[in-house]
Amino acid sequence: MKVSIQAQIAITIILIWGILFSLTKFIKKNPNEKNPKFNVLFIAVDDLRPELGAYGNEMIKTPSMDKFADQAVVFQSHYVQVPTCGASRASMLTGLLPRTPRHLQNSAMEHFLSNKPEGKVPETFVHLFRRNGYHTVGIGKISHSVDGLLYGYEEQPEGAKWELPYSWDEMLFDPGKWGTGWNAFFGYADGSNRQSNKHQVKPYEQAEVSDQGYPDGLTADLAMEKLQELAENPQPFFMGVGFFKPHLPFTAPKKYWDLYEEADIPLSPVPDIPENIHMASLHNSEEFNQYRLGEEKAGLENRLSEGYARKLRHAYYASVSYVDAQVGKVMDELERLGLSDQTIVVLWGDHGWHLGDHRVWGKHTLFETSLRSPLIIRAPGISAKVISPDKVVSSIDIYPTLMELCGIKLNFPLDGQSLVTLTREGADSKRENVAFSYFNQGISMRTDRFRLTKYFRDQVPTIELYDHQMDPWETKNIAGERPELVKNLMKLWEKGDTGLYQ
Repeated sequence: MKVSIQAQIAITIILIWGILFSLTKFIKKNPNEKNPKFNVLFIAVDDLRPELGAYGNEMIKTPSMDKFADQAVVFQSHYVQVPTCGASRASMLTGLLPRTPRHLQNSAMEHFLSNKPEGKVPETFVHLFRRNGYHTVGIGKISHSVDGLLYGYEEQPEGAKWELPYSWDEMLFDPGKWGTGWNAFFGYADGSNRQSNKHQVKPYEQAEVSDQGYPDGLTADLAMEKLQELAENPQPFFMGVGFFKPHLPFTAPKKYWDLYEEADIPLSPVPDIPENIHMASLHNSEEFNQYRLGEEKAGLENRLSEGYARKLRHAYYASVSYVDAQVGKVMDELERLGLSDQTIVVLWGDHGWHLGDHRVWGKHTLFETSLRSPLIIRAPGISAKVISPDKVVSSIDIYPTLMELCGIKLNFPLDGQSLVTLTREGADSKRENVAFSYFNQGISMRTDRFRLTKYFRDQVPTIELYDHQMDPWETKNIAGERPELVKNLMKLWEKGDTGLYQ
């Protein structure tokens, strides 16, 4: 059968396009290119302590995050800059230390970014990815707003402005039966929420529901669906996925509660107030006590009963196991779609949480328990390893790290230091081995061995010093016993004094 010249030309064009398309896909997936356009998957987990198997907790059930950690670089000593959700995320996303009291509030991004015109310096690293040709997608809580919109807990989102107006090509969330993002954030299995129930709720719940019976299951499904769409697009992507749990209320499907025998759940090893401090360094668990049907009210005067404390820790563990399963679904879908070899994956906890430690139930302190959280990074071409605890890193280091890994130049200053050399070699002699954190009228500095905190307040003592080699749980302030050490450490501490309390 003869084929016309026109048909031959058409067939040739189709073949050429097919070859070019195949080469494009190969180039995109080849991790050996000098500066490839790697995709980035950023997973934020709210209120996640380093309570994972990968961080040495042998009781908690976190198989998905542990599997990921086995393939990645695990930072044992990662510290956030502010122990509250919105401000911690603002510092991480901008790569900057707090410089005013407004930077310590959950509304930090709203105040400094939301209503500003687009400037020469990008509002966040997501914005910089977008400027460099990435398709940017946010799902769930990446900034403080749980669905990217600015509206009150009891308001409707219609007509609301974007919290980060220049960062996202798409900001997605499925509120399910809860109707709005904030209702879902504080939601219970029956579709109700903390605010609609006027705070007459328990701080925990287990229900005979599927993973989709709570919001994080819907978020995982939405992320998987979006990954399938992004896999068909040759444009590189940045996708942020923000999970709610284990943030209060500690809610999870019953099957995750059933992973544990409550009697075996350990209590806090430090249930009492540290020696030689003022109570002003701690707090009375106000956020926790908003859940007014809890069996007991938390406070600094007395510990909760062992039975109730164990129940709450059980609830926290169940919530972590639930979110672990959702992380696993997203990671499995990334693998199934053949995207793993060309995608940088970051797993980040926005701060820690006191589970009765020092009689506190919550974050909002400048103690280790509130400031330390997981940071795990997997990048093509970088071998899995555990970074030793004496290597201190900060959330603000994520910004320059991602830019270096993706070959994007920075022409403006950041406070963070790139982690790329540390991830590749396990050490970096050029890095300053220190992390600074800010809250509660204080500035805290963590070195490889010590935590030094100075409070700008009338209550004394205003200086606290903890030796983590001798006292890893910060049970005794030794500042009064080691004045010369305090004097020497204060010289380094001054580098973190941004004038915040002047």
